[in-house]
Amino acid sequence: MGSWVTRASDRINAVVEAIVAVLMLLLVLDVWLGVSDRYFFHWQLPWPEELARYLMIWAAMLAVSSGISRREHIGLTALILIIPEALRRPILIGMDLVSLALFAYVLWFGIGFAQSGATRQAMIFGTSLQPYYAAIPVSAAIACVQVLLVMIRDMGSYFEPSFEEGVE
Repeated sequence: MGSWVTRASDRINAVVEAIVAVLMLLLVLDVWLGVSDRYFFHWQLPWPEELARYLMIWAAMLAVSSGISRREHIGLTALILIIPEALRRPILIGMDLVSLALFAYVLWFGIGFAQSGATRQAMIFGTSLQPYYAAIPVSAAIACVQVLLVMIRDMGSYFEPSFEEGVE
């Protein structure tokens, strides 16, 4: 069962990382345009700063699931390593369940938050804020899926990641 879970998690992560890479490229280009406008061209474009904000929110929120899939999120390694082996597995599964509950909570309330953006407009674009606010529930949903897949994949096992493991 672990192999299909690993493949599913890796595929979701590959798509998310590609999207985050595109968002980061757009963010860099947008900020570069804003700085060039301010100091060289003086076009006085009103939108680069606001667009950068929304691109950054989407990229940062989506990147959470990448950290989850690789188990690169914040962990108390020193505490985990001093816990006896027999207790480690249930504690780690419990931590995954708490993480899942947190992201499910964010997803639930994020849906209402995104819906509230439908009646609000971005100051410069004049568009609904709903697509920008949707970053919260979309990212939380992907995080929920990744936490479930990683929890099934690892089944409470813990390993100390090394710097060489990520190098291919």
